[in-house]
Amino acid sequence: MDVEYHEEYIKNLRGVQLFTCRWLPFSSPKALVFLCHGYGMECSNFMKGVGIKLASNGYAVFGIDYEGHGRSMGARCYIKRFNNIVNDCSDYFKTICAQEEYRKKPRFLYGESMGGAVALLTHKKDPSFWHGAILVAPMCKISEKVKPHPVVISLLTRVEDVIPKWKIVPTKDVIDSAFKDPIKREKIRGNKMIYQEKPRLKTALELLRTSMNLEDSLNEVTLPFFVLHGEADTVTDPEVSRELYERASSVDKTIKLYPGMWHGLTSGEPDENIEIVFGDIISWLDKRLGDNAGSHNLESIKHSSTTPLASPLMVNEQKSYKRRSQSNYLCGWKSRGLYTHSSM
Repeated sequence: MDVEYHEEYIKNLRGVQLFTCRWLPFSSPKALVFLCHGYGMECSNFMKGVGIKLASNGYAVFGIDYEGHGRSMGARCYIKRFNNIVNDCSDYFKTICAQEEYRKKPRFLYGESMGGAVALLTHKKDPSFWHGAILVAPMCKISEKVKPHPVVISLLTRVEDVIPKWKIVPTKDVIDSAFKDPIKREKIRGNKMIYQEKPRLKTALELLRTSMNLEDSLNEVTLPFFVLHGEADTVTDPEVSRELYERASSVDKTIKLYPGMWHGLTSGEPDENIEIVFGDIISWLDKRLGDNAGSHNLESIKHSSTTPLASPLMVNEQKSYKRRSQSNYLCGWKSRGLYTHSSM
C-alpha cells in the first residue's frame, strides 16, 4: 500500500514552534495512531519505519517532536517540566482527532521508551478518550538496580534551579546499549537530530520524578494496552513492564517479552526480528478493531477474552504468572514470551 508523508510546524500554548509529521494511507484509515518518541529522539527520521509500516497497513500515523527535541525549537533535550511534553502531545493529538475526517476514528497511543511514560500520562489526562496504547520498552518506573540513593537525589534537587541546563549527569552510551544491529546502530548515531550528549540536570530529575510518580500510580492505568519488551534490554528493565502488566487496572492488557532482543525493538534489531515485532503490533491493533474494522465503528473495539495463540513464543494466563527470579534475569534466562488477559 502506498503512503503519503506530510510535515507541519505548529505552536504550543507557550509560543514554542514544534515540528509535526504524519504518514497516511491513500485509502480511508482504519484508525489513528499517535507517536510518542523516546528521550533524545525524534519522529521524522528515527520513527519513520514505524510510521510507514503502520500506514501501509491502513493506519493514519501522527508524530510530534517534543520541545527541545528533533526539529522542534527549544534548548536541546532540556525538559523543564515533563507535564509540558504531555500537555503538548495531548493538545496536538486532540486537535487531529477533532478534524472532520478523523472524528469517528478509533484512537491509539504509541510510545517507545520515555514515550511510553508520555503515552500513559496522556491517557491519564482523559482516560475515556483513548481506545488503546502500544508501549514499546516503556519507561514507567526506574529500576531499583539504577535508582539513585535518596541522599544523591536530595543533593541534586538543591541545585537544579541554579544549574538546570548543565550537562553533568553521568550516563552510559545509550545507543550502544539499545540497538543490537551494528549497521542500524551507526545509522542512528549518524542522525544529528538525536541528542547524544550527557543529560541536563533538570531533565534527569524530571525523568526520575515522572518515573516515581508513574510507579506509584500504575493501578490507575485503565485503557487496553500491549506492552512489548526485549528480555535482553539493559536500558529499561523488562521487570518494570511486568509490574505495569500486573498492577494496571485495564481489563484488556497484553505483555510480550522477546528472548534475546534489546531495547530498540522496532529500529535496532535484525530485520527478521523487527518484522516479528511489527507483526505482533499490527495484529493487536487489528484485533482491537474487531471484525467490523472497515466500518470504523468505535463500538467495534472489543475487550477480548483469553484465547490460546499459535506462536511458540506466546503463552497465555488468566490472572497471574510465575515471576522469574532476578538471578535468572541477570544470567540471561530466556522465558516464553507472552502473558495476557486478552487475545491479540
